[in-house]
Amino acid sequence: MTDGLETLNDLLHARHSCRAFRPDPVPEDKIRQIVAAAGRAPSWCNAQPWQITVTQGAETDRFRTSLLDAVQRDRPAPDLPWPESYPGAHGARRLECGLQLYEAAGIARNDRAARAEQSMQNYHLFGAPHVALIHSEKALGAYGAMDTGGFITAFMLAASALGIATIAQASVAAYAPMIRTHFALPDSRLILCAISFGLPDDDHPTNKFRTSRAGLDEVLDLRG
Repeated sequence: MTDGLETLNDLLHARHSCRAFRPDPVPEDKIRQIVAAAGRAPSWCNAQPWQITVTQGAETDRFRTSLLDAVQRDRPAPDLPWPESYPGAHGARRLECGLQLYEAAGIARNDRAARAEQSMQNYHLFGAPHVALIHSEKALGAYGAMDTGGFITAFMLAASALGIATIAQASVAAYAPMIRTHFALPDSRLILCAISFGLPDDDHPTNKFRTSRAGLDEVLDLRG
């Protein structure tokens, strides 16, 4: 049991949000392994509300082009509302992550143009050869979305176990109507996020930093 926890801890510590990918495609059998492993995530009443649409080859480029067009043409219209705010420590962590990214990329804090250009990399999918669009059943609402969060985590850990890098992107879900149209998905599917994935470009500066984590005392309230 201890060895299993050590393996899980190793994966959790090794995983990070990759912001630059190599163009090499991930073999289809590995994609299937990742999705099969993620499908073991628990869900309320075993409803398994998640589905995943994965692109490869020319389809990734077609979606990337459609997404960039939507960013220029459409107003953001996410299926789920963005956070109202990031109070207290949540905002501090968000700011710290942003500053680490800009420092790694060599972007001055007051260089708005460079910051905007870096932000646009989200819609270039950071050059990844694949993107997974994660969606859940609308009728299951927030609880279906919560269950799908477990699938998302399991997907990224399974990918990490195979040496495949990932980044989860809520920003892409801002263009949910376009995504449903592009992939002919029914209106009953909530677009929750995208996961760009592939082999990491380890030499890229934006892949050099790691975010901190809250201490146990900040998370755990152990009673009794």
